[in-house]
Amino acid sequence: MLAFAVHNQKLVVKQTPLPKLRNRWALVRVRLAGICNTDVEILRGYHDFRGTPGHEFVGGVVEVRGVSPRVRDRWLGRRVVGEINVACSAYGYRPLCPFCRRGLKTHCERRTVLGIIAHDGAFAECLALPLENLHLVPDSIPDEQAVFVEPLAAACEILDQIDIKKFRSAAVLGDGKLGQLVARVLRTQLPNVVIYGKYEKKLALARRAGMKTKRVLGSAKDMKRIGETYGLVVEATGSPSGLALAQHMTEPRGTLVLKSTFHGAAPVETWPIVVKEITVIGSRCGPFAKAIALLRSGKIDPKPLVTRIFSLAEAGKAIQVAQQSGVMKVLLKA
Repeated sequence: MLAFAVHNQKLVVKQTPLPKLRNRWALVRVRLAGICNTDVEILRGYHDFRGTPGHEFVGGVVEVRGVSPRVRDRWLGRRVVGEINVACSAYGYRPLCPFCRRGLKTHCERRTVLGIIAHDGAFAECLALPLENLHLVPDSIPDEQAVFVEPLAAACEILDQIDIKKFRSAAVLGDGKLGQLVARVLRTQLPNVVIYGKYEKKLALARRAGMKTKRVLGSAKDMKRIGETYGLVVEATGSPSGLALAQHMTEPRGTLVLKSTFHGAAPVETWPIVVKEITVIGSRCGPFAKAIALLRSGKIDPKPLVTRIFSLAEAGKAIQVAQQSGVMKVLLKA
């Protein structure tokens, strides 16, 4: 099959055998894959990953191994999206690690992560995942929405981590792909959500979805320019500089949720966290069922966030376009 791998900070095309399936695993033919900021950071050295990146996808099940005919019929030919953390149980490890025993599969000590840690991902014609990671996509959700389920689930995770009823408003720092999804999810629960960003075209997308917006410079000058504070701030800039501004904008005894992942260190002072007694929450993967329900309900439509769709063969060009200023979601069509 056609696939792309990371080599010298570039995507390199290769022909590779189809993934071998373990029992209760499925072979999924990728229909659409999304390029995420994490994929860009992988090219820069994040997790020192050398395989096939890509963790946002929608595809069709073409093979299932080690299951009954009834289970096989349930999955074969169906459209699916997939959770990216593959835990102890899927590999048959015994005993399960302490985190899996506590039900925290996304923190499994022996996990692989699709397209990120020791598991080839979605920038290929096919990928392999255990059935326990897969979710069926309702017919009412088109591919161009379904491909957003993984990052939308990451946005929904915030609602599982905090008591949203404690807040009347929220600020989201970052007008990129994840920031836009986070703002849309928060807007389903809060009357006032403000998204801060550098790019007018991106902010216009947020306004059309019902959010208030404010422009930032993306430099140290923002610390002096921005005086408003919020009880809930979500940092999704994808930049090392975002954390300092997020601390500045979080009010005393407020909650700061960190969503950015990037290669390298963030220069930041920690005294504002102590002095203002800020609660800091790291937030990563989230509930797929809630994301699918939001898409099915029509409360969130991420399709306006798609900038371009490339063929899989153009993956190298696509990831370069994805890094250009003002570009939102870039998709690969297999």
